[in-house]
Amino acid sequence: MALLPMLAAAPAPGTEQKSEPFPTLGRLYRSDENPWLQEFWVLGRYHGQYHGSEGSDGEDEGWEDRRFRLGFQARMFERLSVHAQAVSGSDFEPIYNGFTELWVGWRFSDAMTLTVGQQKHRFTHDRNVSSRYLNYLERGMLTNMFGLDYTPAVTLSGTVKNWTYYTGVFSNATDRNIGREFTDLDSGYSVIASATRDLGRVWGMDTAHLNLGYLHSDTTGRPTNLARFEDGLNAALIVTRGSKALVGELTAGIGGPGGSAIGLNLQPSVFLSRRVQLVGRYQIAGGDTRRALSSQRRYERPAGLGRGSLYQAGYVGVDYYLAGHRAKVQAGAEYARMDGRDLWTGSVMIRGFFGPHSRAPFPAAMLLEPD
Repeated sequence: MALLPMLAAAPAPGTEQKSEPFPTLGRLYRSDENPWLQEFWVLGRYHGQYHGSEGSDGEDEGWEDRRFRLGFQARMFERLSVHAQAVSGSDFEPIYNGFTELWVGWRFSDAMTLTVGQQKHRFTHDRNVSSRYLNYLERGMLTNMFGLDYTPAVTLSGTVKNWTYYTGVFSNATDRNIGREFTDLDSGYSVIASATRDLGRVWGMDTAHLNLGYLHSDTTGRPTNLARFEDGLNAALIVTRGSKALVGELTAGIGGPGGSAIGLNLQPSVFLSRRVQLVGRYQIAGGDTRRALSSQRRYERPAGLGRGSLYQAGYVGVDYYLAGHRAKVQAGAEYARMDGRDLWTGSVMIRGFFGPHSRAPFPAAMLLEPD
């Protein structure tokens, strides 16, 4: 879901985009001469959203303080990164609800960075894109069914020629108490492997990337996340041209207590001006049992959509960028259908953050030129 300038090329992962408003918002210190500390950021984000849902089996509406996070990130000794980010519960209940991320990473070279600690599961392009850059109320239904979260892990990542890779072993334990989370040996484990190919300017596109991923989860223990499928496969193609972008992703969840499922997620977008973006999404997913699929935990299930074997949803929305991704307002409407039951959802979202941009394996979002 690249945010395209009509105007700028995609940056290399992790590089600063000088043209965005407030590019260093949250950065308190930077020095290339200091051998001990090169950079220090404070970081945080707030996401608030209203939804109103009405369908054949019920209705639901309300405001939610969806995400509130605070933390810091430091770059030290030229090669060491330290990252900590605490999170509140939904609607600030509780105000402190543990850590989403708590890790250290050592960069040996462009080809290999070792990261140890509480980290994000980066399986599927839909999940890999940070919530700071999402165009929708929530990620796709099948993506959320996997139960991907932040857990203790050891990962390796890097770039070799036109390939970017990411792989790691994760605990399947989540707990508000970070000590228990790191010492829980009964929740099982998961393995993720992902590779992204930079295809260059193929088919007349400005950028094109192919992302492939695999996940295996041990569901025989007492997992508190990733308990739905034993294996997962995904392939995503992300292309951009001028003011337009298209993401197409195919994801499969195989095995597990509820059976298997496969789904397609299409995400087109176009900038109508430097501040206004029109976005869309179409999802279709099928399962091999009558209850293989589970609708969105937020806004769909509370309105009665429930479980089924065939799911379709279409979304159309408008994003207005006050200061690039650092401050934006989004609004949209989605129609979803599960085995003959249907649901309409309207939503309005406020998104804001400060701190460094996401270091995704490929450019997940581009920033608009200022007016």
